[in-house]
Amino acid sequence: MKTRNYFLSMLLGATVLFASCDTQDEASRPADLVPDHVLSQLTNLGFDVNNFAPMKFEEGYLVEGDIYLTDADIATMTRGNAVPNQEQYRTTNLVSGPRVITVYAPQGGSTGYSPAMIAGLDEAISRYNAEGLSLTFQRVTSSSNADIVMTRLSKRDERRGVLGSAGFPTASGDPYGQIKMSGVLESSYGLSTDGIATIIAHEMGHCIGFRHTDYFDRSISCGGSTSNEGSSGVGAIHIPGTPTGASASAKSWMLACTDGSNRPFNNDDKTALNYLY
Repeated sequence: MKTRNYFLSMLLGATVLFASCDTQDEASRPADLVPDHVLSQLTNLGFDVNNFAPMKFEEGYLVEGDIYLTDADIATMTRGNAVPNQEQYRTTNLVSGPRVITVYAPQGGSTGYSPAMIAGLDEAISRYNAEGLSLTFQRVTSSSNADIVMTRLSKRDERRGVLGSAGFPTASGDPYGQIKMSGVLESSYGLSTDGIATIIAHEMGHCIGFRHTDYFDRSISCGGSTSNEGSSGVGAIHIPGTPTGASASAKSWMLACTDGSNRPFNNDDKTALNYLY
């Protein structure tokens, strides 16, 4: 997810540097640039590496703004088929239920979260639980055996504008186990508890199998030129009962970009959630 206008990037890596480095040998590239062979793999999988350039992140790469992939993930992915431009999409893998998904986030200190961030997480959890789904979420006070661990980004990643990342469910039916979130959404960007909750709920959505609502044209929420994320080896399957097209005005919680405002589930979001879970 990326913010439009207000932030340099919202859950999106910087998109500069790559054009000027195309002709350089990989060995001469700065260490934080994505190698050519990885860019080629991502392109072949259907990811847009031009409008939304990947970036080195943790032990892997940040792709399409907020999707975390390692070399091992990329190696096991295959390009999917094109699908019609519909409103709501899911990945091929979903979470098996019913079940309670436990979420842990550290508090305080240089690597933990402020009370405002924890309040945002609690609000995100409350939004899901209010829908009466077969999946419910519960925040726990220990990372031991937690299904999803939300940990703070490094200071370096916070400084370069990364605000969050997550992945998709496993083939065995478990949610993606990690959300990386900036700890400065309130202090540096002035987001309210509801704005923070919207971003965390977005990443939780990825963890249980939701693609971006406007994955087929990110310009709907991000502006700029048309950009299709593609099915990218994880699937982009239309969810029955949701309308065709997508619009920024509908304010789906899974739009690729945001202005940092509050976006609780709209009626189409609720239809999608209830259909899957």
